[in-house]
Amino acid sequence: MIRLLLRIGIDLVDAALALLIAGWLVEGFTVHPGGFVVAVLVFTAAQAILAPAIFNLARQHASAILGGIGLVSTLVALWVATLFPGGIQITTMTAWMLSPLVVWLITALGGWILSFLIIDKWWSGRAQRTSS
Repeated sequence: MIRLLLRIGIDLVDAALALLIAGWLVEGFTVHPGGFVVAVLVFTAAQAILAPAIFNLARQHASAILGGIGLVSTLVALWVATLFPGGIQITTMTAWMLSPLVVWLITALGGWILSFLIIDKWWSGRAQRTSS
């Protein structure tokens, strides 16, 4: 249970950082402070729900695109997050093409790094406490 809560926390932090960095780097991608928390929550939930569903659809019907599933699910999750007003706004075609790449890269790297720093350290510390 604790591991699941840590994973959710890491995903939320990753999403927050990714959306902020995309807003900073990608012209046409705007993060509105008033709806930022909602955008992060919606994006994280959409990503968690859509990624496995899109993977299963691609595996059954379009196996050639399996390598790009992370980008596709990120694009769809960003689209879902834009449906909630006041959070994020994507206004240009270039932003629609670049923001999924930036957000996917940040969440992937952040997930690996934060998982190693937090979950692996916590798990090894727990293992040491139980063996003592």
